[in-house]
Amino acid sequence: MQDSVQTLIILGAQGDLTQRLLLPGLGTLVAADALGDLLLIGSGQGEGTDGQWQETVARAFADGGVSGPDVDTVVRNTRYVRSDATDGSDLRRLLARARGRLTLYFALPPAVIVESCRTLERIGVPEGTRLVLEKPFGTDMADAAALNELLHALVPEEQVHRVDHFLGMTTVLNILGIRFANRVIEPLLTSEHVESVDILFEESLGLEGRAGFYDVTGALRDMVQSHLLQVLAMVAMEPPSTLDARDVRDDKARVLRATRVWEDDPERFSHRARYTAGTVDGRSMPAYVDEDGIDPERGTETLCEVVFAVHTWRWHGVPFRIRTGKAIGSPRQEIVFRFKSPQHVPTGLVGDFVENRLRIGLGPRHIGMDLNVNGPGDPYDVSPVTLATDYDPGDLLEYGEVLRGVLSDEMPLSVRGDMSVESWRIVEPVLEAWKAGRVPLNDYPAGSTGAEITRITENRQP
Repeated sequence: MQDSVQTLIILGAQGDLTQRLLLPGLGTLVAADALGDLLLIGSGQGEGTDGQWQETVARAFADGGVSGPDVDTVVRNTRYVRSDATDGSDLRRLLARARGRLTLYFALPPAVIVESCRTLERIGVPEGTRLVLEKPFGTDMADAAALNELLHALVPEEQVHRVDHFLGMTTVLNILGIRFANRVIEPLLTSEHVESVDILFEESLGLEGRAGFYDVTGALRDMVQSHLLQVLAMVAMEPPSTLDARDVRDDKARVLRATRVWEDDPERFSHRARYTAGTVDGRSMPAYVDEDGIDPERGTETLCEVVFAVHTWRWHGVPFRIRTGKAIGSPRQEIVFRFKSPQHVPTGLVGDFVENRLRIGLGPRHIGMDLNVNGPGDPYDVSPVTLATDYDPGDLLEYGEVLRGVLSDEMPLSVRGDMSVESWRIVEPVLEAWKAGRVPLNDYPAGSTGAEITRITENRQP
């Protein structure tokens, strides 16, 4: 770490995000990087004592599977400060508790983050302060641009971390190693050889108590606009010179600027649906509209699928299909490169041919290649096989990986301001088509494979 003494203030310390994800991830970082000098301060509007907060932190660190003297030191020294994140007097008192370099983590709803930043603009922040925000970054292009202006009035862009825990997953980071450290793979990942690319993130989970957030967000905003477009950028980016933040983020930004809905036609190349009652993993699940806290009139989708074109030399004519959904019976979480058929298969080879596919797991830690080989018995009879391997998780949980980048001023895993605006630009035609009712909202039973899958196989000129 660049600064041995640092302060991490979590605004929204009593929320689900902090206790379920952020603190366990932080615990793995403290243990791995010996961050005993880190002063952790939790802040929220609810009542709480230092002792209660210390118990919360200790429990969360234990959930992360860590222990040791540095973990114990951080727990012993952590403090809780009751404050309103939008109140100037409260924020002054809170900031005065910091020592060393300050990092402010906004684990708050987007509207509250904006009000808190406006208050901080009035009272000022210590020099060198880092600001850390969770997605969504704005609600549309204009809102994202306005949020960037507000943040830049506080600190330079280099001190703003728009975090995406997806990018801290070892499975996502492994995209870089698979693509750029294997000569037998990277030359094949072009429009000359690739038929299509699927980016799939389906879940068996339903709302899991997040109705208040999800019903005003939906699958497209929650998963595609933020997480999965970032994955697309990593899948489609050119090989960077280094893994420094500037190189990686410049190449990802170029991809996003080149991306739009296939044929600029969201009516044909987007799909939305929501689940009805069904059974998932042996448990009954009510219809989405019958879940607590849901307003059926909003027409919120729980599954969406959009086909995108990436207008670069490498990927011209290759459809990128992004698909995500909840309450899926056989969920898939992977990137699939589908390769074109061989130019010619010699007459005499027979059998069950499969299309060659490279699969990179996004949840499961696996990589596999589907091939055709001569099977046992008749040497001219071809059978499909999969060459596959699993790999171990990294030392840190996703949020630990993200926080390591924040506290070290390393930013490859952060979303740059221009990228947040581009992501909204990419999905806005879809949102407009849906709002106008030009794309129907279909149904699928919970526990099923979801709704229809878009495949583009004809000669393509996006």
